[in-house]
Amino acid sequence: MGSWPAPSAPRVEISRVPYLPGLDGLRALAVVAVMLYHANHEWLSGGFLGVEVFFVISGYLITLLLISEYERADRINLKQFWIRRARRLLPALTVLMGLVAVYMAIFDRRPQGQTRGDFVGGLFYGSNWYQIWVGQGYTAVEAFVPLRHLWSLAVEEQFYLIWPVVMVFILRRGTERLPRVGLWLVGLSVFVSLAVAVLYVGGDIPTTCSPDNMTGYWRVSGRCININEALYLGTFTRASGVMLGAALAMVWRPFAILRGPLRNKGRLLDLVALAGLIGLGALMWGITLSGEGRDFGTRFDPWLFRGGFFLTGVATLMVIAAATHRRAVTGRLLGNPLFNWVGTRSYGLYLYHWPVYQVIREFAGVGLTLSQFVLAMFITVPITEASYRFIETPIRKGRLREWLHGDRRSRTPAAYRARRRTAIIGTTAVALVALASVSIATADNVCVGQQACDNQAALEALSATTQPVAATTPSTPPPSTQPGDTTPTTVVATTTSTTLAPELIAPVAIGESVMLGALPNLQAGGITVNADVSRQGKQVANVVGLLRAGGQLGRTVIIQTGTNGSVSDETLDAIMSSLPPDLTPLVVFLTVKAPRGWIAGNNERIRALPLRYPNVTVLDWEQRSAEIAGELSSSDGGIHLNTALAKQFYTNLIFDAIGRPDLKK
Repeated sequence: MGSWPAPSAPRVEISRVPYLPGLDGLRALAVVAVMLYHANHEWLSGGFLGVEVFFVISGYLITLLLISEYERADRINLKQFWIRRARRLLPALTVLMGLVAVYMAIFDRRPQGQTRGDFVGGLFYGSNWYQIWVGQGYTAVEAFVPLRHLWSLAVEEQFYLIWPVVMVFILRRGTERLPRVGLWLVGLSVFVSLAVAVLYVGGDIPTTCSPDNMTGYWRVSGRCININEALYLGTFTRASGVMLGAALAMVWRPFAILRGPLRNKGRLLDLVALAGLIGLGALMWGITLSGEGRDFGTRFDPWLFRGGFFLTGVATLMVIAAATHRRAVTGRLLGNPLFNWVGTRSYGLYLYHWPVYQVIREFAGVGLTLSQFVLAMFITVPITEASYRFIETPIRKGRLREWLHGDRRSRTPAAYRARRRTAIIGTTAVALVALASVSIATADNVCVGQQACDNQAALEALSATTQPVAATTPSTPPPSTQPGDTTPTTVVATTTSTTLAPELIAPVAIGESVMLGALPNLQAGGITVNADVSRQGKQVANVVGLLRAGGQLGRTVIIQTGTNGSVSDETLDAIMSSLPPDLTPLVVFLTVKAPRGWIAGNNERIRALPLRYPNVTVLDWEQRSAEIAGELSSSDGGIHLNTALAKQFYTNLIFDAIGRPDLKK
């Protein structure tokens, strides 16, 4: 007697998206990788790829939810979708920006004007395009950038705005076409990856563009746009992972899979997931975003831009396929209690960890020590948990509306007192944030990002250039070049009359953030200072050329460069070639000190300068700074001048080198 076929599962059940703890576990791995990378790049050089994992997961889940809603209700309620996203994302983001604003208003008001645009970009989820426009790239070393990490949330939110509308048109043509659409999305992902590979610029990229060197930059409406940074931050160039996740959702629905031939392939999928996890680990261990150039500036990793993002997406799909299969072990392993706790709070951990890092180390790009990282976790985790329990979860579940309207069952005196205390605390917090916001809105307006400032100055110099003169003759001719030497770079300057005799021009000091720390002390002694954070050798050469063109260089010049990147002999020759050839000035070069791989090579080249330029004196800051090691900043490995004693010590060394009696206004 034949048996009746088992009744098919109801359509609603097949379309339903169950809770998938394995995906929370995958989120946990991704956010931990990002946090390790942000703490210290040397710990996990490719940890930033955790963001790509988030993109793929978002593409998969959002698409799956939209398909489920359409099959259940024959429509997609776009308004409700966007409201749900806002209730999920905006509360914690608002709290984060409020905390950062209050912190700066109370403890550190200096960067308020510099971060104003970051607040606007973060609030409207346009941080990635804002950072591209102002030159505040992901790899830039800046003094205090507490909201730089919001670029990835901007990419995701832009996807949340656009993709549901696209899905409405796709689903109206029938769900039976979804597998074919999925193939098209895979093709689109491949196309995006190929476009990124073609647009990527290899080799050494200057930290900023200059009129005579636009390598790695586009000029857009008078601004220099770093091409590789734009590829990394751009919404469209980072769409590959999102599209891969969306493509998988069109062919891989958890309940539907259990009705097909793959329902018993759990073990096979576990092996696939293992391969995917190994692949993710290898990519995060072996790939970097960027590093110091071989000769100057920054060099971006070609493996990342020529397939690294795409391979990360594919490996993530392999893990998702197993983590969402009801009969695979992967989902249960990744969904363990610890991973589940981290994964469900991954959004808050991502939001809060970066500004905490910034408060501790002060400068972006400076690696945390292990003890500083532990301290950062002791601060970040409680803030995240409080945000999750008292802000994110209540608002997401609609409890805030219930609280505002009052619960008739709890209108007791104790309940009223509790509501009153909460209202007072909330009102005080809102008032503090409002005052901090006014403080930020009225702060001095400064350009955001050292790259943007230098780009603006370089472009202004380019537009003002008249009667260019090539300053290629060194102030003191070097001996004949040896094999392997390079020709000094030509620096183009404008012809400008000098109104003061060279001997009447005050000594000029040109340098980086270390010199900037002693600016008041140097100025008090009659030295003109031109120093800024993140400056590299090529920029110093450009500044020297511009100052020479303006007749602002006299017989004494002090230079410190090499803290922020490798400085080649070619760059040092360019600096010397940019000095006035007829003045034979005293040139004092300071060595540099930092826990960076390029420091030893830079100092070796600086110490060798007097052999080729007799008018150069080397002041060995790396060696002399050991005398005041306790007065230097601890958060960045002793790079910056942390106390008044350190600043005066640094200043005295320079005065000793140039001779105090010779200082003239």
